[in-house]
Amino acid sequence: MKKKPTILITNDDGVHAPGIAHLWQTLREIADVTVAAPSQDQSGVGMAHSPRSPLYINEIRWSEETTVKVINGTPSDCIKMALSALMDNPPELIASGINNGSNAGRNLLYSGTVAAVIEGTLRGIPGIAFSCEEYFQPDFITTLPYIAEITQHTLNNPLPPGTFLNVTFPHIEGGQYRGIKLASQGKQYWIENLEKRLHPEGTPYYWLGGQPIKYDEEEGSDIALLSQGYITVVPIQINDLTNHSFLQQHQENYLPLVGKSKSELK
Repeated sequence: MKKKPTILITNDDGVHAPGIAHLWQTLREIADVTVAAPSQDQSGVGMAHSPRSPLYINEIRWSEETTVKVINGTPSDCIKMALSALMDNPPELIASGINNGSNAGRNLLYSGTVAAVIEGTLRGIPGIAFSCEEYFQPDFITTLPYIAEITQHTLNNPLPPGTFLNVTFPHIEGGQYRGIKLASQGKQYWIENLEKRLHPEGTPYYWLGGQPIKYDEEEGSDIALLSQGYITVVPIQINDLTNHSFLQQHQENYLPLVGKSKSELK
């Protein structure tokens, strides 16, 4: 009998979010799964981790064969703890989500769901971050067969080193997805929608809120394809973030700066 692959599951919405339970339900059919998730909602924390705070591991039993590890930290903390304290061997894949709300475009830079996968990718472990475009009432059930298919395909066709997949499901009311498209990363991201309020004692305080900035998107970007009803799969590479074009063009401009004093540079 062929041995099942091993998958580590986490999220940023917290262990009690329905999305992670759905992800576990579908992936345990094709893999031996370990679940390590934040004890509370950690949406939007990005790559934050907790080097100066004590971390604790608690347990919740989801089934006879699955005991979920609950960690009072960020998604990155959950991956660090799983790999260093919980698992004897690294998993073959990390799956994160299913996130409420889109991580498409440049929003992925804020996402704790994505950050968990990045943490694994930095260690040579491939990963997939799953999110639904719809925030308030995401249709997790419809996503599940596609999640299993994309995950199995990724296991069968290994990603290049330093690369992970950012998968987003479009919001389709009463319809069907048009298909799955490999896409480029779009430009859209959320900025603050600042609201100033006044405490009863007279002290002002603020809610950052959020609103998307829209751009003219490339035809093959995830943002454009989601609007057309396609599931988008974006290969993100993080091994080298250097702007090599800038490096080559301006290398010589920096040579005169070596050994110069502040007065000479003015």
